[in-house]
Amino acid sequence: MTEDRLPLNELLQKAGDGDFLRAVAESVLQLLMEADVEGLIGAGRHERAADRLNWRNGYRDRTLDTRLGSLNLKIPKLRAGSYFPPFLEARKTTEKALVAVIQEAWIGGVSTRRVDEIAQAMGLSGISKSQVSKLCKEIDERVKAFLERPLEGDWPYLWLDATYLKVREGGRIVSVAAIIAVAANTEGRREIVGLGIGPSEAETFWADFLKRLTRRGLRGVKLVISDAHEGLKAAVQRVVGATWQRCRVHFMRNALAYVPKTQETVVAAAIRQAFIQPDRETAGQVWRHVADQLRPRFEKLGRLMDEAEHDVLAYTTFAAQHRTKLHSTNPLERLNKEVKRRADVVGIFPNEESIVRLVGAVLMEQNDDWQTQNRYMQIEGFAEPADKTADLKPLQITPKAA
Repeated sequence: MTEDRLPLNELLQKAGDGDFLRAVAESVLQLLMEADVEGLIGAGRHERAADRLNWRNGYRDRTLDTRLGSLNLKIPKLRAGSYFPPFLEARKTTEKALVAVIQEAWIGGVSTRRVDEIAQAMGLSGISKSQVSKLCKEIDERVKAFLERPLEGDWPYLWLDATYLKVREGGRIVSVAAIIAVAANTEGRREIVGLGIGPSEAETFWADFLKRLTRRGLRGVKLVISDAHEGLKAAVQRVVGATWQRCRVHFMRNALAYVPKTQETVVAAAIRQAFIQPDRETAGQVWRHVADQLRPRFEKLGRLMDEAEHDVLAYTTFAAQHRTKLHSTNPLERLNKEVKRRADVVGIFPNEESIVRLVGAVLMEQNDDWQTQNRYMQIEGFAEPADKTADLKPLQITPKAA
């Protein structure tokens, strides 16, 4: 008993420290767990007893959130069976603890084999892949509520991008596109507003996806930013009635495919001169001038620039404060990488429902993080007239790379 009081005596000597109450709470709870385990085992630490029922087997860390702050606890482990302190009500039963761990581990990108190892580390018996899938389906309700929530207000800007995943379908392994839709409202906030699974090139798919968004309340869309998918442009015009912005980054990759490696830097610098112009009219003039200069040597590139001018420069008719985030799908790159990282652990999904479950949970988590951050876009830009431009003079075209 004297040894049990020593930690508290040391804490009392540190009564002036800011973490005193939290440290006391940690020590008290630790003493309670040690006493509880001692009763279960039938012997104290390092005590030899003929009637011992079990043995200690180290600790596992657990954080408990309280009004005093986060308490760092070490829960004793047993060689046979398991022990869980009764005062942790949120995980009072083994089933609740298992479900929580399996859900978080699976969403976090942990394989089912690794999840089984985690369960055994908790002192529980192993679980099968079918059990993991059954438990993870409980996430479906939350994901469905998130992906089908009503959308209120106006959403002037809509970004669409695709991540390709493998899924089993009719005994075959096929590649499907997971389309992620992100929109910015007139409050300058961005949210993940939709997820669709299907063939990205089919116009009917894009039309159905956009119709689902409009039925949920998506309105006021003025600009849709995406890569050049077949059928998307027509679906945008037919369903949303907004301007389409072709991703500038993807266009540059397509354009440089017609140029030798040694000329890529110079050609890219020439095309980018159109992007730094203050208004649509000047940008168009520079764009056509560059296309004419490149056409004699790179005929296919010149033809591509003629066809893509209006789509690549569409963002220049919008507020100057917003243009850096409107010319491409780059704002979604980090999100797509995180989705891909989580999905790579699975490898081949058993069905499309499992894709929605995992990707939807990742999107829900990211959307919550965005809501705690600063505004994504300046509110003043939404009130700026479409024809208002920055007070800058057009930059002159030079033969040297910019």
